[in-house]
Amino acid sequence: MRTSMKKGIARTANGNGAAPPEAPEVDAAAPPRPPQPPLRAGAPPSARPPAAPERSFYRVRRNPLRVLGKALMWLVVAALVAGGALVGGVKLYFDYSVAAVRAHSPEVIDAQRELDAAPEAGQPATAIVIGYDRRAGETGAGSRSDTVMLLRADPKKDAVTLLSFPRDLIVDIPGCTGHPPWRGRINEAYAYCGPRGTLTTVKELTGVPINYMITVNFRAFRTIVDRLGGVYMDVDRRYFNDNEGLGFGQTYEEIDLKPGYQHLDGKDALDFVRYRHTDSDLYRVVRQQEFVKSFKQQVSSNWSVFQLPGIVKTITENVEVAKGGKQALDSDEVISYARLVYELPAGNFQQVDLENIAGFNELTVSESEIEAATNRFLDPDVNASEKALDVATGRKPKTDDGPPPSEVTVQVQNGNGVAGAADEAAYLLGQIGYQTSNGGNAASFDFFHSMVLYDPAAEGAEQAARRVADLFGDAEVEEAPAGAGLPAMLRVIVGETFQGNLGPAPRDETPERQPPAVVDDAESAGAVRPFRRKVDFPVMVPTVREETSSLSTEAGVRTYKVADGTALRLTYVTGSDEYWGIQQTSWTEAPILNGPTIERTIRGRRYKLYFSGPKLHIVAFEENGAAYWVVNTLRNRLSNETMLAIARGLRPL
Repeated sequence: MRTSMKKGIARTANGNGAAPPEAPEVDAAAPPRPPQPPLRAGAPPSARPPAAPERSFYRVRRNPLRVLGKALMWLVVAALVAGGALVGGVKLYFDYSVAAVRAHSPEVIDAQRELDAAPEAGQPATAIVIGYDRRAGETGAGSRSDTVMLLRADPKKDAVTLLSFPRDLIVDIPGCTGHPPWRGRINEAYAYCGPRGTLTTVKELTGVPINYMITVNFRAFRTIVDRLGGVYMDVDRRYFNDNEGLGFGQTYEEIDLKPGYQHLDGKDALDFVRYRHTDSDLYRVVRQQEFVKSFKQQVSSNWSVFQLPGIVKTITENVEVAKGGKQALDSDEVISYARLVYELPAGNFQQVDLENIAGFNELTVSESEIEAATNRFLDPDVNASEKALDVATGRKPKTDDGPPPSEVTVQVQNGNGVAGAADEAAYLLGQIGYQTSNGGNAASFDFFHSMVLYDPAAEGAEQAARRVADLFGDAEVEEAPAGAGLPAMLRVIVGETFQGNLGPAPRDETPERQPPAVVDDAESAGAVRPFRRKVDFPVMVPTVREETSSLSTEAGVRTYKVADGTALRLTYVTGSDEYWGIQQTSWTEAPILNGPTIERTIRGRRYKLYFSGPKLHIVAFEENGAAYWVVNTLRNRLSNETMLAIARGLRPL
């Protein structure tokens, strides 16, 4: 969401776009984005109100993701990472494959008109991924969209963020030919209006410009997983359904999975990510996101170029990628995004959740929560994990964000010739807390991107400049040349791409320190003892557990074979019916252990820590030739302090 206040500083005739004598007259700045329409009650598609006039989408310059992100939210990650491995002898084959996934169906070509132009190289970009389930003989409308997700790749921050929308989320749907606007589940937009309906719905819901669209048929999912050789995933609990005992006509997807880190083939992986029998769509979304991470780990650790032809064939038959700005997708940009994903620093792959969702079969969320999630999606804190760990371990969080806005002075100059542009930018920066002043016109009006100059002699000026540049989206940062005579810590020169609004101000998502929510655990040792001789490594038992938890009555303790070793899994259920676990195995090369966010020695034991933003998802360590880890609930409900306390409390049986 964008800050677009239009009041405050009075417009001055001097130095705010009045233009020097040689500069041409330029119209006033673009109008602000119209306010979001309130969520309204409406009729189902069969009884909708009259069609509203077609509305134009306000172009928010905060560009997010790249092409290929999550085929079904995930399939395309494989293509991307595969793309990174391709550069070389199979370039021509790759060019052909990229051409094959370009928009070609009538409905995707139609939706392509609503996409925003793709950004310049090196700038953030966003893709919408729509995973649908089209049966043989079906076309277009009538198919179901199971996955709706935004992906944002930011090469400047080396970050990728995911924002998923539960398919049962109740939203306003703009409508399409023959279907006036209505209010309903977000997956109805695809069923009645195709990919264009989903695209316009998400754009209006979030205000985020979308540069790419990726549509993926579910039937490709199973094939790609199998052709990759399967995928290793952490299954949080027992999943079982065989439809026995149900009434006539009642059926659910069959599934039979036990808890633990294990190898899944295409069918089992599809069963896992699509499961929604005894929990809500919120958990399905998280399982899908967990699959994306697992798929990336699998490709990164065990990829063979010989698997490529079969995978590419499946992708080209079931995936379409549309690019905004009436441009065609090209292989070079796919490779650049593939490298970004493949080389992504640990912890910079972040899942963004919608918070405080209400309901079960129909889900609702407030506009303020949508806005908060959108802001986190657009501006991820890549230092969130480090700061959260410092808090959890009692350290003072370190930050390289520079001084707070209240301590930063900013002179704003007009570099685009638009009347009022410098006043507008100064006012918006002032609303965030910066000390601003209008510095008149820049030396010229030919600045395309905005520029932020900083005083190298001022402590924290460079970090402050980068934070301000992030607010403008595509601003460039440079050290002020000697003799520039900056009257402030920073000088902002407003360029043509400034449209009268700023991106969201960074939020500190660091959680407050809290005591570990644990109690002594004297029961687990007795439950584990009968299994100790079934594994080939020293068994550990917890001395503490989360205070509301107990061992699950369904496969609470189990041993099994994994890869070339054996494994033991303890599965606990919390008082709110969420599951967390303790995994132990002699297989120390498990893909899930690749690329920890942080490694740190705590009380003499070396831990690998895996975060999603500020939330600690896995705490792992190795001892005596075996690997041990504590894995949080699907929605990371155990606090960071609780996770660390459980891991520290693991002792040999």
